[in-house]
Formats: sequence, C-alpha cells, structure tokens
Amino acid sequence: MEVAQAKIVIEAALLSSHQPLAMGELRRLFEDELSSDVIRPLLDEIGLEWQNRGVRLVSLASGWRFQTAPEVADYLVRLNPDKPPRYSRAVMETLAIIAYRQPVTRGDIEEIRGVAVATQVIKMLEERGWVEPIGHKDVIGRPELLATTKKFLDDLGLRSLHELPTLDTAAAVTDAIEQRVFALEPVAQSETAPAQVDAAASEAGSAQARSSEVQSEVQSTEVSAEKSTAEAIAVTENSTGETS
Repeated sequence: MEVAQAKIVIEAALLSSHQPLAMGELRRLFEDELSSDVIRPLLDEIGLEWQNRGVRLVSLASGWRFQTAPEVADYLVRLNPDKPPRYSRAVMETLAIIAYRQPVTRGDIEEIRGVAVATQVIKMLEERGWVEPIGHKDVIGRPELLATTKKFLDDLGLRSLHELPTLDTAAAVTDAIEQRVFALEPVAQSETAPAQVDAAASEAGSAQARSSEVQSEVQSTEVSAEKSTAEAIAVTENSTGETS
C-alpha cells in the first residue's frame, strides 16, 4: 500500500474510534504489512496537519486519539449548559493520594487523610476505571496495593505519571484551570450519591483524631496533590472530547 493511502486509512480509523488506538491496532489495519517505524512518522504528519484546528491528534498512555482543543471548551460547553454533580471531596482526595503515592494500601490512604476510607470511595474509583489493585503488600493481612490505570492517564490527557502537575506548581495550575473548568463528567450508576460517600467517610472517621504529624503532611503535600489532580481531571474531561 502506498504511504499516502495508509495515512488516509490511519486518519479515518482515528476519527471513527471511540477509544485511543494503540500501535498494535494501527498495524492491524494493514495486516502488519506496515511496521511501527512506518506508521509513527505518518502519525506525526497527521498531528502537524491538525495542530491549528479545533480537533487535534494527541498521544496518550494507551495510544493515539483525536480530541477537541482546550481553547474551544468555553464554546462547546454552551451546547450542554447543565453542570453534572462533581465528585465528592473524599473521592478526589483519595484519588490524589493514590496518584502521587502509588502503590498504596487503603491503610496508607487513611493514615494520610486522618479518617477512614469508605468502601464506596474505592469502589467508585474502580468502577470509573481510574484505580485498580495491582498486588498485595507483604505485611500481616496482605492488604491490596492500589494504583492508577491507563484510563486515568487517558482521561487526564497524559502519557505517563511523570506528566502529572508537580506539587510546587499546584497554585499556578489551579489559577489557570479555574478559568475554564465547568464540571466533571458524572459516572453512570457509580456516581449516584457523592453526598452519601462523604457522609460515610466522615462517619467512619469521626472517632479518629488527626495527629499533628499527619495534619502537617496533608497541608504541605496532599492538599496540593488533590488540587492538581482533581482540577486537571476536570479540565481534561470537559475541554477534550473524543470525536466519533
């Protein structure tokens, strides 16, 4: 197949896909006739051709996809003015801790937050596809070790965890994102009662006293982590949409 025709096929596949396409899937388009060394430059060319448009080709943790440019988010939101409910504070704090401290156990999260973590919180993150167990810690009870997934990175528009906002720039990230954030996409079925999740977490941890050491750690690191991760999720999920 001619390279020019292959480029058209790749572009069409990416535009019609609901999910990012990995290199293996792109090669399967041509029954492995074209190697990764041939396809990758074509992806670069397609990316350059679309870079100044409202839709752009981006490279993510699980592959490549087209998504809308962040600068048009303020206009696109007018087509869907109703803001869905946001995730609870308990959910976002837990996600931030897992993202920046992974792999962690539920006990690790509770030690950092100073309150018990409701089962609903972990379940919600797992159902959303952002968190998954990757093993067990070699201690008494062998608790599960939790880590983020490729879908978590995809939803943030990232290729790796190294691209997460750094804690020392959390304030700057927050100021920039607040101008464009309008809402988080709700999770079907699993995001039915964020208030109940907060209530469960608060009730479970009401009997625990937050020590000064934990409080200091939360103030200096995890609060910043929460802001960086939670708001990065908000802007990516709402200012970037997959084309179909």
